[in-house]
Amino acid sequence: MEFGEGKILPVNLEQEMRNSYIDYAMSVIVSRAIPDVRDGLKPVHRRILYAMQEAGMTPGKPYKKSARIVGEVLGKYHPHGDSSVYDAIVRMAQDFSMRYMLADGHGNFGSVDGDPAAAMRYTEVRMSRISELMLQDIDKETVDFTPNYDESLKEPTVLPSKFPELLVNGTSGIAVGMATNIPPHNMNEVIDGVLMLIDNPDATAEELMTVIKGPDFPTGGLIMGTAGIKSAYSTGRGQIKMRAKANIETMSNGKPRIIVTELPYQVNKARLIEKIAELVRDKQIEGITDLRDESDRSGMRIVMELRKDINPDIMLNQLYKHTQMQETFGVIMLALVENQPKVLTLKQVLHYYIKHQEDVITRRTRYELAKAEARAHILEGLNIALDHIDAVITTIRESRTADIARTALMEGFSLSEKQAQAILDLRLQRLTGLEREKIEEEYQEILKRIEWLKSVLADEWKIMEIIKEELTEVKRKFGDERRTNITHDMSEIDIEDMIADDDVVISITHRNYIKRIKLDTYRRQNRGGTGVNGMPTKEDDFVENLLITTNHHTILFYTNKGRVYYLKAYQIAEASRTAKGTALINLLKLDKDEKVSAVIQVRDYDPDKYLFMATKMGVVKRVSLSDFNTSRKIGVIAISLQEDDELIGVKITNGQQKIMLGTKNGMAIAFEEDQVRVMGRVARGVKGIRLTPGDEVVAMDSLKEDADVLTVTECGLGKRTTIDQYTVQHRGGKGLINLKVTEKTGKVIGMAVVQEDHELLLITEGGVVLRTSISGISQIGRNTQGVIIMKPSEGDKVSSMATLLQKND
Repeated sequence: MEFGEGKILPVNLEQEMRNSYIDYAMSVIVSRAIPDVRDGLKPVHRRILYAMQEAGMTPGKPYKKSARIVGEVLGKYHPHGDSSVYDAIVRMAQDFSMRYMLADGHGNFGSVDGDPAAAMRYTEVRMSRISELMLQDIDKETVDFTPNYDESLKEPTVLPSKFPELLVNGTSGIAVGMATNIPPHNMNEVIDGVLMLIDNPDATAEELMTVIKGPDFPTGGLIMGTAGIKSAYSTGRGQIKMRAKANIETMSNGKPRIIVTELPYQVNKARLIEKIAELVRDKQIEGITDLRDESDRSGMRIVMELRKDINPDIMLNQLYKHTQMQETFGVIMLALVENQPKVLTLKQVLHYYIKHQEDVITRRTRYELAKAEARAHILEGLNIALDHIDAVITTIRESRTADIARTALMEGFSLSEKQAQAILDLRLQRLTGLEREKIEEEYQEILKRIEWLKSVLADEWKIMEIIKEELTEVKRKFGDERRTNITHDMSEIDIEDMIADDDVVISITHRNYIKRIKLDTYRRQNRGGTGVNGMPTKEDDFVENLLITTNHHTILFYTNKGRVYYLKAYQIAEASRTAKGTALINLLKLDKDEKVSAVIQVRDYDPDKYLFMATKMGVVKRVSLSDFNTSRKIGVIAISLQEDDELIGVKITNGQQKIMLGTKNGMAIAFEEDQVRVMGRVARGVKGIRLTPGDEVVAMDSLKEDADVLTVTECGLGKRTTIDQYTVQHRGGKGLINLKVTEKTGKVIGMAVVQEDHELLLITEGGVVLRTSISGISQIGRNTQGVIIMKPSEGDKVSSMATLLQKND
């Protein structure tokens, strides 16, 4: 192959791309994105701190323009973009980003709301007091230096780092094919962990966790559970769940409010508030009436006022679920160990830091020993000169030049060149008796120091004791209290555990408004009472469904379209007796023309139990209860209906019960449940009763021994009839007369199987409620009109009934 002029080498393109990309990747890993395990710094941060010290931007000096240090770093050590350097400086000066700030900033350095820092020409900066510890003893040959990018200067390859910066301030970085994300920790705890590992090199991660409890974020907040912390510390990877710190208060008007005072690490406050407002606007969260940010220089304060009927604990749980008030910190403890990226456990991070400090102390001791020995050598020469001061003076005076004098002293008194020069540099005042004593004292002190320094180098344990002493002093000066509290993972605790399992009444109106009221709100009255107001309703609205249940029951909502929806009772807003309630469409994803026609309550989904359903056209169906064990929020099919049919009743049965259907024209039929085979959820069902024209089924129940059948009409009349008056027939028949319907009685609105210890709740279309004992209602035959139970006001009618076990009030 002809290549023409020049030097052209054929290469394999695939191999060249692979090698070039690996070189680039390693450059990013080692020289940009991943910190060194020893000092916990990336190159840019290391260069910033070193350049600050070299430029005299120390804590005691005045602030200097940020642009100045950016220029220093770029020109001398970091030949990259200025934004990378300034962004690093900004983060080092932010109290919400760094647990212990390495830069002391003056001016606008951004905010927790995501506001950017001012341009570098406006802000000023200098080293913080704690950052001095990162460079302490760097002038004592404690670390290696390497040429800078143009080999005109030298820069440190690592800083001495007198505290474990990698853990204390944490780090995050994205390299090529790998990333690091180490959370910040508390200075006191980390140093205690180092001291523990020095004293007990075999300490386990569990033992270290007794002092290093977990991350300690600068913004405070809460850490939920310790499982993620244990995983991170023992494997180098883990998921730590963070939550905002929120308090629930009750205002003077009785309404609750949520006060957020601390946010999870790295959460933007302004964006969080926007998200909450968006959820409220889109009705994904119901009940927040006011949202405002009251944060100031004294601290963070986000206020959310709630409606009076809202459970604040549930609201807080929703906020944790749907917003950044709960976040996860993915820990990847990746750092450079001898320029190789490694995922490290907590013990390994502390171990490498201790090794680094051992190396720093050893090199510092050697440096100080060499200095001490050099000084001792000089002092020995001075002592010789002072012992022969007259001869020394004579020798110097007789010498023509300094070089001749130096040589004469070296030959005449067996001195080294440095000793001879020191004698020549000796001032005359040092010849006084007091000065001679000082020289002798200094010499003796130097000898003692040399002896101690040599003993340190000979004994590794002494080096460890020095490390412990220095770390203890750092802890005393800069240690502070933990900001982030570690608590139990509340997501592992069911919200039901926080809510009392009280008896409640759930009512649903014709226009689909729902509310939850404590049962003891309604006092029991005698038969024939006028009742109390249950809720104000519009002229065209009235209560259709009443359910007596407890807060912990699951409520199944069956609609006129044959679908079923699920809610826990406590998820329904609690309201006062006279409150209107909440629109059901805000709780359930109902279609436009869909409304709730029946509700039941369940604790669990026993496969040996069944749901028995009936429609207004007399169709019945039996389905296994376990078929409805689903958490789908959009609803599932419960029964397939004909176009003009509706579901009117649902009952939980055991498969061996007698079912009774009642119609609005006063007919009833009883038949064995097993006459209806078990079907699937989407089946249509079979005929339960044959209806006459204009009639429809209004109620369904199961018969029990020693019980009565209670029937109530829209004019407030009712009666009890013993069940032995209802002959069990085959399903699909016409049935028997249950109540003699007349103009006086009005149509039948409900029927239920009751016993003496039951109570009855009646609600009229106008929202008036009556609660009375079943025992006060007359027991009479089937083909009768009944007695007056409730006296609706003129133009009002009874619309709904419910029964419950009697309780002592």
